[in-house]
Amino acid sequence: MDTNSHIEEAATAAAALINAATPGVRRARPYVPPEGQALADAVNAALLLGDKRHTPVDEAGAVRLAAYAVRLRAVYDHLGADDVDAAAQALNDLLEELAPRPYLSKEGDAPWHLRYRARDGGYPEAVASALALALASYLGSDRRHRLGLCSAPGCDRVYTDTTRSATRRYCRITCQNRVKAAAHRARAQAT
Repeated sequence: MDTNSHIEEAATAAAALINAATPGVRRARPYVPPEGQALADAVNAALLLGDKRHTPVDEAGAVRLAAYAVRLRAVYDHLGADDVDAAAQALNDLLEELAPRPYLSKEGDAPWHLRYRARDGGYPEAVASALALALASYLGSDRRHRLGLCSAPGCDRVYTDTTRSATRRYCRITCQNRVKAAAHRARAQAT
């Protein structure tokens, strides 16, 4: 697997986890994360974006990952406020707590790939380690501008821009379409 694509997939999964597991505003409506099995389903769907061989988490694991999602969300919030130092500190604090240890893993006929173990904890902490390291790879490079907050009014969801042109501004196509439709209606009313 291409190293950059592995990091992109994990950073994309981090954004999806944050959007699924943290409260806020989505499409101009309050967003409250699901609970119980619905939270586990949402967390598992988000993590599949980063690893197709992802081991599903149960409700308890989803709750632990939701707590890490709140901390990962802070990184995007700091970047949205143009405070790269605070974003880096938030990530460093999380990485120090998790103390990820890399190792190579191979399942069946799949190629070797990089995994992480957390110093303490189980699978949710290992996943949080991988997601935090992916965001750190973006933050510590010329790609930090690819971690963003949705530009649509009434939406505070996050995204990881993996486009070739690095021009993404919205968390989802629905927000982009909503903004474009509102601009079209405004132009039509002005004429």
